[in-house]
Amino acid sequence: MRARSVSRFVVLCAGLGVASLPANAQSPSSLLSFSQVTSATPLPNGIELHDGTLVMRITALRDDVLRIRAGRNNALPEDASWAVLPEARTASAAVTQDTGTATIGFHTGSLRIAMDRATGLLTLSDLSGKVLQQDAEPLQFEGDRLHLAKTMPSDEHYFGLGDKTGAFDRRGQAFRLWNTDAYAWQESTDPLYKSIPFYLSYRAGTVLGVLIDNTWPSSFDFGKTVTDTVQYRADNGPADIYLLYGPSTKKVLASYAWLTGPTPLPPLWALGFQQSRFSYMTQARVLEVAGRLRSDKIPADAIYTDIDYQDRNRPFTINTTTFPDMPGMVAALHAEHFHVIAITDLHIANQPGQGYAPFDSGSAGDHFVKHPDGSIYTGPVWPGPSAFPDFTRQQTRLWWGTLYKDFDHMGIDGFWNDMNEPSVFTAHLTIPDDVVHRIDEPGFATRTATHRELHNVYGMENSRATFDGQLALRPDVRPFVLTRASYAGGQRYAATWTGDNSATWNHLRLTTSMLKNLGLSGFSMAGADVGGYAGTPTPELLTKWIEIGAFQPIDRDHAEKGTGDHEPWVGGAEQEDIRRHFIEQRYKLLPYLYTVMEENTRTGLPLLRPLFLEFPDAAPDHHPLDVDLDASGEFMVGPDLLVAAPPFPDKTDDYDAKLPSSGWYDFWTGARVDKAETKASTGGIQPEAATGPVLSVVHLHPELASLPVFVRPGAILPLAPLTQNTSERPNGPLTLRVFPGPECAGQLYQDDGTSFAYKRGEFLRMKFTCDASARDGSLVLHIGKHEGSYPAWWKEIIVDVEGAAKAPASVTINGHAGKFTSSDNAIVIATPDKGDGIEIVLHE
Repeated sequence: MRARSVSRFVVLCAGLGVASLPANAQSPSSLLSFSQVTSATPLPNGIELHDGTLVMRITALRDDVLRIRAGRNNALPEDASWAVLPEARTASAAVTQDTGTATIGFHTGSLRIAMDRATGLLTLSDLSGKVLQQDAEPLQFEGDRLHLAKTMPSDEHYFGLGDKTGAFDRRGQAFRLWNTDAYAWQESTDPLYKSIPFYLSYRAGTVLGVLIDNTWPSSFDFGKTVTDTVQYRADNGPADIYLLYGPSTKKVLASYAWLTGPTPLPPLWALGFQQSRFSYMTQARVLEVAGRLRSDKIPADAIYTDIDYQDRNRPFTINTTTFPDMPGMVAALHAEHFHVIAITDLHIANQPGQGYAPFDSGSAGDHFVKHPDGSIYTGPVWPGPSAFPDFTRQQTRLWWGTLYKDFDHMGIDGFWNDMNEPSVFTAHLTIPDDVVHRIDEPGFATRTATHRELHNVYGMENSRATFDGQLALRPDVRPFVLTRASYAGGQRYAATWTGDNSATWNHLRLTTSMLKNLGLSGFSMAGADVGGYAGTPTPELLTKWIEIGAFQPIDRDHAEKGTGDHEPWVGGAEQEDIRRHFIEQRYKLLPYLYTVMEENTRTGLPLLRPLFLEFPDAAPDHHPLDVDLDASGEFMVGPDLLVAAPPFPDKTDDYDAKLPSSGWYDFWTGARVDKAETKASTGGIQPEAATGPVLSVVHLHPELASLPVFVRPGAILPLAPLTQNTSERPNGPLTLRVFPGPECAGQLYQDDGTSFAYKRGEFLRMKFTCDASARDGSLVLHIGKHEGSYPAWWKEIIVDVEGAAKAPASVTINGHAGKFTSSDNAIVIATPDKGDGIEIVLHE
């Protein structure tokens, strides 16, 4: 959210390097390097090593997760974390000590770590001896600064760090971690809004996750400065490093979720289409937009109110001139099954004695950050001079949560924490470095700290306060919070988006790699402003963005003040029809999308995935990783759908989609790809796609009205009848689209979509399998019984077996003759579902 005049000022300051990290040069005498082992003490779960007054403790939290802490003056850093869960941080696994002449260390059931006694260099390997990480230089303290350097093998790739720009692979790039308001960022812009010091190294199918838990300004350099070295530097703060071993990417992501917490199960409506703008200026306009969505039958679930609903831009107020009946508006929107999300920026107008309760109560409770002299820090933002809550105090977060009471009574369903880097309209772009915070938090030593130390965690603690405040007001309703700034572990509290992008084809292209890396960094619930925030998209750009956005986790159409309208009907009926079709398809897919999101809460696996996450075992010469590393528009949606958007979506040139393995199906027609005829509705698949030993190449012709989507052989997709919103009970049968292939399986998860009753067993889970390996050519489909106590909305299941070469001789359902219909590509069977399991056999 940005006004153009302020935005240009922000961009100018960033271009002049105002927000850059200081050199903070140190004299040679201040350099301390852990360059030898002078003493060692074995521990039940690790080892403690010394080099003079430098100390390093390496411990095993689990067989596959190690922690390394180091400090000066014979003291380790404080054992506390904003990112890592206490139960994970304090976990312990027994180790076996390895004491040799040249090296010293230990091994677990999965890993071996050894330090060279003479050089202080660490080597991490698996038990077969495969090196996973190796020091290029010893750990160093340069005055207050921390420096780490690792060797960088020529075939190693790096992913993560959240939504940084540039190529998907971080190799050859360097990044700063300093949360920054980056209006109209471009492909080379750095830093951005979030600081997630977690990355994955991928080498020859083996993956290691690395979390460096340090909130101070820092940087990662993946061989940009020194071509064979990965470097990390922090201005200050602890050496607190977590190493998470796979060997698979899925295993590392599960460990990261265990370490920092999974994404909580979102309300179902958060997966629906969301409409927003900076700003819908009046109550009448909000209702008009909502009414048009319903009258045009464009499925939608949420509508946002940006800062102009407020009185003089003051958070937690309402402009009663332009929004004369906010409770009535919310009620009217609820009657049409819209959820309302209101922005609540964290800057509180410093206006004492004017009846502005957030400032008066915040001042009375001592809840604002301060100058070193003890006076309240005030910086200019949207309301004018503003104070900033001290979110690292537990009691301040509790106070912040109470500010939502009136909005909660109105029925507002979710909240949007913007501007929380925090953004301040000054040359420094944010709160000055020396502003004082207080840390008063369970698990931490109570103390003061400068903003420079806590800047990168500030936005996360803002979203935490909002999340906890919603829970306190509605204990059995799942909160929805959208945050712009965050830190590692912030997925516990909020969804996110890529910030103030631009209405350009290049920004649509960049979205895919940014969302892939966010998913690999813990943030599964993530999106980008559909259509682009800054600028006005052409009708064609908005259409293509809505198409692709329909397959991304957060599907929010949002636009900047002063730009053209972005709503799905803009540009005429022909464009609207295309956009509606893709939004409708998202709603039909909600059973699948919601099932994947429930899986995410247990496994850490994101909804939007790179190909190599699902296909780790392919041959090196035709690896899906190669597709991810190309300037490709391809991404997985859960385990079974592959979207093959054009790599350059503004071009009309033909392109190749590369599909891991063979036997894939066209999602739109159900036809096998290698047998498909050219069809405009699927992007123009050419007959007889060329196949290699691992990757199938499908030749595509981009068309505005189409988006190529493919289904993994062996998938069973659950689909629902079309609804206009998630509150509407689907009217009709559950459809299972079966795509026969190896390891044929699928599942379905359902619950009430809003409460925590699922934790009390009120959910519905079903598992499906199919087997076509019988000698007689029969296909056997098992539909599992209903697990859990939540009732199904369907009484009948339609089974749609895709890619059928011919009709079966007969069909039996639980041993009895059944009816079916067949077409060129599919066999359709209808069966009642009483919840106790079904076996369907298609006899050859």
